[in-house]
Amino acid sequence: MKKILVIVTNHATLGEAQEKNGTFAPELTHALHQFMHADMAFDIASLEGGAAPLYGDDVDDGVNREVLADARVGAAVRNTKRIDQLDPKDYGAVFYPGGFGLLYDLASSEEAGKLTASIFENDGVVGAVCHGPAGLLPVTLSNGDNIMKNIAVTAFTYEEEKDFGTLAKVPYLLEESLTRVAGQYSKKGPWLEFIVEQGRVITGQNPQSATAVGKAMVAQLQKR
Repeated sequence: MKKILVIVTNHATLGEAQEKNGTFAPELTHALHQFMHADMAFDIASLEGGAAPLYGDDVDDGVNREVLADARVGAAVRNTKRIDQLDPKDYGAVFYPGGFGLLYDLASSEEAGKLTASIFENDGVVGAVCHGPAGLLPVTLSNGDNIMKNIAVTAFTYEEEKDFGTLAKVPYLLEESLTRVAGQYSKKGPWLEFIVEQGRVITGQNPQSATAVGKAMVAQLQKR
């Protein structure tokens, strides 16, 4: 079976105050936990390669602690592969964990978008959670359409952004950006687990949805 490509941000701060940021660790670890439990190989990559900035690595839950303590994961996070050195033929799926960092790099990266489009058009599965669906904004398919044009998706909501106190800190509101591009944007109440699975695109609303996105990706890949 081909590997799962996990794409993470290199951007380590949020807002004018330059708060510590990057990839929100539980959204990465809870999905990785599903991949690892299913014995699926994965690579972690970023635009620049090297160490990936994480926050939430101190979140006290068993899965987060277990996965971050895994030597394979630690090595992969400290030395992410560079996207421009990857062959899309090696991967059967792409996963974008959330965190605010990717709003500043992956959400506008043609390079990451082209790689994701190549994997998807080669029958790959694409998953994303929380702010991760911002990584789908630059994914243009060979017909010129965005990957989400006729697809229903979800992501971190206006209400959750407001609850979290980040409305004035983010460069733009993700819910609005996705609503303008996707076939449909759906959501549930704040902080409820919720995923949307349409074809080979799977998105989750918030950190509570990371495990469910990982499970849905594994279920699709195991059918092959």
